[in-house]
Amino acid sequence: MQRALSGHSRIAGLEVYLPPARLDTAAVERRIEESSPGFRVPKGLIGRVTGIRSRSVMADTEQASDLAANAAAKVLAECGLQAPDVDLLIFASASQDMVEPATGHMVAAKLGLSCPVMDVKNACNSFLNGMEVADALIGSGRYARVLVATGESPSRAVRWSVPDFPTFASSFPGYTMSDGGAAVLLEAAVGPGEADGAAAGIVATAFTAKSSHWSVGTLAAGGSAFPRDPEASYFAMDGEKLKDAFLDLGSELLDETLEGLGLSWTDFAVVCVHQVSAPYRQIFAEGAGVPPGLLVNSVEEFGNLASVSLPLQLKLAVDSGRAGPGDLVALVGLGGGVSLGMAVVRL
Repeated sequence: MQRALSGHSRIAGLEVYLPPARLDTAAVERRIEESSPGFRVPKGLIGRVTGIRSRSVMADTEQASDLAANAAAKVLAECGLQAPDVDLLIFASASQDMVEPATGHMVAAKLGLSCPVMDVKNACNSFLNGMEVADALIGSGRYARVLVATGESPSRAVRWSVPDFPTFASSFPGYTMSDGGAAVLLEAAVGPGEADGAAAGIVATAFTAKSSHWSVGTLAAGGSAFPRDPEASYFAMDGEKLKDAFLDLGSELLDETLEGLGLSWTDFAVVCVHQVSAPYRQIFAEGAGVPPGLLVNSVEEFGNLASVSLPLQLKLAVDSGRAGPGDLVALVGLGGGVSLGMAVVRL
């Protein structure tokens, strides 16, 4: 477990970009059947198991960096900033344009930035870890303004041609995924010696992992293990084992973080939780003791957006008036590998 009191940076801007093309779950089932002679998806199965009705799909001409750059450009415009105002760009995503170079370079080039860049990668917790890194760097005095951006392109790794049910089951996570981008601008919260517990900023971050579960969900292509194997270019996951791995993480990290801050879930305006499906959202919330009314339901209409899930939920909460200046919000992330993370933020 790793937990740190922060308060070095605040969220100055937050934006999300979702490609306009939509794909509903019935269309997903039809496409599998059209691409898989001899195999039929049990009608309505994907919707019943996941609760997902629709998802976003990027254009053939778009890359993960485009999704991130679109969201980041919106943030810069919202904050009235120009390229020279950004000190560091962190691309924090499960997706990438290519193995080399870092996708952050592509995002920076599309935004016209000339600042340093880096990639932070930890499956669906990438964006949360990116915020943690940015907060620490701002706290150290290294940078004053950091742009954290993600672009998730999982539609490129979906297996549509399915020979049998076991292959369909192992490829199932791909049918829940959605494309999108998000960006957050973090900047120094207060001057030295001016820290105030009620001031806007990242109050605390906490992370834990049980890496012995890494093999239950993979997208293996492109690395040293499977550099050119086409079969490794699709999602492969054991859904039940992944659920068990997440349950194995427990909720101690969350409990200890709240206790250390003297908080309970009811102190938050909203609790944003990474959502792989509607049923698992409920299972996780019940296990962690999160009141259902604090959740921001997103997976039904937007699908599993990987690392974009948390910033999307926060954006939905702010835009709907459920959270605003002065409110405490919690971001709770789950990522393959597996890992659990939490950020407590005062808006």
